Amino acid sequence: MELSNSMTLQALMRAFSGETQAWARYAFAEKAAETQGYYALSRLFHYTASQEKEHAERLWRQLRAGGEARVETPGDYPVDLRTDVLSLLQEAAEHERQEAEEIYPAFAKTAGQEGFAPISALFRSLADIERIHGQRFESVARQLQRGELLRIGDSAEWLCLYCGHVTNGTEPPAVCPVCAHPMGGFVPMELSPFQ
Repeated sequence: MELSNSMTLQALMRAFSGETQAWARYAFAEKAAETQGYYALSRLFHYTASQEKEHAERLWRQLRAGGEARVETPGDYPVDLRTDVLSLLQEAAEHERQEAEEIYPAFAKTAGQEGFAPISALFRSLADIERIHGQRFESVARQLQRGELLRIGDSAEWLCLYCGHVTNGTEPPAVCPVCAHPMGGFVPMELSPFQ
């Protein structure tokens, strides 16, 4: 079967549209989190947006490999307009769950049935990644909702993402003693991407 006459082509286009929207949503959420004093959460949204951009680029390459000059697909992509960080995290978790559990598995099945094994494998891989994104957003949302985001039971090292200052305690200081940024810029040291 040719990709140009397949349901897989439409799935690729829908996935591309969804990933580019996720990239944009998380870029907007990044700014909202920073504005609301959650610098560490703005970095989480930025980090995830970068990964969604990579997904979109991979899907774009698959679309281009199909030889089509233009691909259109109808879409019913919801746009969430809330801006409070907790809602943004909860919405992100739900979007990622839908991709992981419903959308990408269905696309993978269709691609497999139509004989596009590499594309089917791509959709399965994306589902696995989106599952991780969703679990991360859900966990952070729960912590924020419970007031536990910047508090842990045992003493730990906290890293200021602004300046790199490290301090010990069950929570970070209200203001970094080095750069004077608020506590929303701290993360537990083990969550630092580079140690």
